[in-house]
Amino acid sequence: MEFGTGGGGGWDNDSSSDPRRSRKRYHRHTANQIQRLEAMFKECPHPDEKQRLQLSRELGLAPRQIKFWFQNRRTQMKAQHERADNSALRAENDKIRCENIAIREALKNVICPSCGGPPLHDAYFDEHKLRMENAHLKEELDRVSSMAAKYIGRPISQPSHFSSLELSMSSFGSHEMGCSSLDLDLLPASSSSVLPIHVSNMDKTLMSEVATNAMGELLRLCQTNEPLWMKSRSDGRDVLDLETYEQAFPRANVPLENLHFRTEVSRDSGVVIVNSATLVDMFMDSNKWSELFPTIVSSARTIEVISSGMLGSHHNGSLQLMYLELQLLSPLVPTRHFYILRYSQQIEQGTWAVVDVSYNVTGGSQMVSHSQCRRSPSGCLIQDMPNGYSKVTWIEHVEVEDKGSTHWLFRDLIHSGLAFGAERWLATLQRTSERFACSMVTSSSSQDLGGVIPSLEGRRSMMKLAQRMVNNFCASISTSHGHRWTTLSGTDEVGVYVSVHKSMDPGQRNGVALSAATTIWLPVPPQTIFNFFKNDRTRSQWDVLSDGNPVQEVAHITNGSHPGNCISVLRAMNSTQNNMLILQESCIDSSGSLVVYCPVDLPAMNLAMSGEDPSNIPLLPSGFAILPDGRQDQGEGASSSSDVHNRSGGSLVTVAFQILVSSLPSGKLNLESVTTVNNLISTTVHQIKTALNCHSSS
Repeated sequence: MEFGTGGGGGWDNDSSSDPRRSRKRYHRHTANQIQRLEAMFKECPHPDEKQRLQLSRELGLAPRQIKFWFQNRRTQMKAQHERADNSALRAENDKIRCENIAIREALKNVICPSCGGPPLHDAYFDEHKLRMENAHLKEELDRVSSMAAKYIGRPISQPSHFSSLELSMSSFGSHEMGCSSLDLDLLPASSSSVLPIHVSNMDKTLMSEVATNAMGELLRLCQTNEPLWMKSRSDGRDVLDLETYEQAFPRANVPLENLHFRTEVSRDSGVVIVNSATLVDMFMDSNKWSELFPTIVSSARTIEVISSGMLGSHHNGSLQLMYLELQLLSPLVPTRHFYILRYSQQIEQGTWAVVDVSYNVTGGSQMVSHSQCRRSPSGCLIQDMPNGYSKVTWIEHVEVEDKGSTHWLFRDLIHSGLAFGAERWLATLQRTSERFACSMVTSSSSQDLGGVIPSLEGRRSMMKLAQRMVNNFCASISTSHGHRWTTLSGTDEVGVYVSVHKSMDPGQRNGVALSAATTIWLPVPPQTIFNFFKNDRTRSQWDVLSDGNPVQEVAHITNGSHPGNCISVLRAMNSTQNNMLILQESCIDSSGSLVVYCPVDLPAMNLAMSGEDPSNIPLLPSGFAILPDGRQDQGEGASSSSDVHNRSGGSLVTVAFQILVSSLPSGKLNLESVTTVNNLISTTVHQIKTALNCHSSS
């Protein structure tokens, strides 16, 4: 959302100036005007229209100036409270940190009673933390099982493996038995569970009514401009006028009416190289929809199809109850969870609309997350174009709980609405639609394939393998329910986050894998960082595992109109591992970029290049997610929201690695593996900062 700036004045456009150097005239209110406004603010921070008109006549100001002054004053007051709260929390945090350091120093002098040597303090505290967490999870499981039993009429049998999430202490008896091992019984990697839900006929009637009303609101938000939408003077984005919106769409009761909830509303439109019917078919299939947005959608599933649509018209009137989990690619940002109704409707020939709206599911709110979110009518209007493309207008409207829990690195990006806003959804859709179109081509040049991939079947097989690699990478740094992160102390304030999981699924490395990630801020534009990671000639400057050896691209597949959207097969030169190649996919759009890579042995790569099914080729990818920092450009000629990636501001870079700890599913995690991956990330971050001359950044 956009707010005006300055509690003591107002802005006016100067249309006579050069557009490239346009400035705004600033009118300072008089001391008497400010005194009267402040007095009124103390009595009533939210004056109604009648009160604003009265003030307007008294002070000789336009009603719009009065309205903006009160908006600005409320924003300033909220910011003052937040600063005070932050100062108090910071002081308390510093106190706790000092106490923690003092305790650790005292513990250095403690002697192990079994062998007389220094004890493993971290192992003890890790065990205590895990036991406490295990007890909490057991209580949560008992409560959820009890709740779920009401829906199926019988008790729920609890899986036995949940109770085994404990630290194996056999190795901590003495130093002779191996004090340095850290054994952990791991849960298999799985997505978050959703309560069994029974939908009655009465529920279906209510759902249909809610969906119909949401569709009407979405269409109006897509098709109406002023006074509902105003253009932002800072970046040209569409900004919703909340007062006009509330008058147009009054609500009898707002469940999230709370001081800790923040509203994010955005709108964007653009051309997508897929027609409306194909897009609607993808949107109404939760699996296809997830594949369109791998960097945003962490999990999506259809709980129940309420209506399959009208006879003779595929998806027209289709209504589904769904569960969504949305992410930002960093372990520092919690996922957002929603139970929603998704409704599609054909407005006229060649024009479709798909709307999402949150729906209160009994018991569902306990399952989603500690971070509550509500999705007001959101979605898109899709209009066919004569060339087979479509024009898409996207609306994002959510209310999200915000108790100061947003990590400081991401505060600007999230609060600006760019992190989960319409611009990001649309930019991602445009890029993935181009990738989808590239996979459907019936001809290609030998130059594009590098002369190594012999056929179109091989091309599609490689694209499928790379898509699974990217999906795996995004899942590896997700903060969803099935992903539990532990923070290691690092050289900066963020530290390194680690998580372990075991898998026996086809296409995954069998055994126990360790994921590690951190996010850093760099005072370098996102485009520059993306070019640095993608450039084969600079790879040796950041790739610790390459031992400084250069790489050569032996195959290339174009994924879109931007030259950065491509799949590459790389071979390390002067390397002793001649049987290993590197599969890499890079993708970039106006909202962010990815560079994901994974070692693949030569026989498996030849299998994919020949057009065989690559589903069983094991992958354990690593890579980088690059986002703009969200800070507003301060100079003249600031970039618009359509080219966020080219702004001159800084970047948020998430560095993530995965390593195989054990090839056995029953394998145990040890401290040596944690130390290895921690050093791997620390060294990589150091080399990135050195290469980009960013050692002064935090």
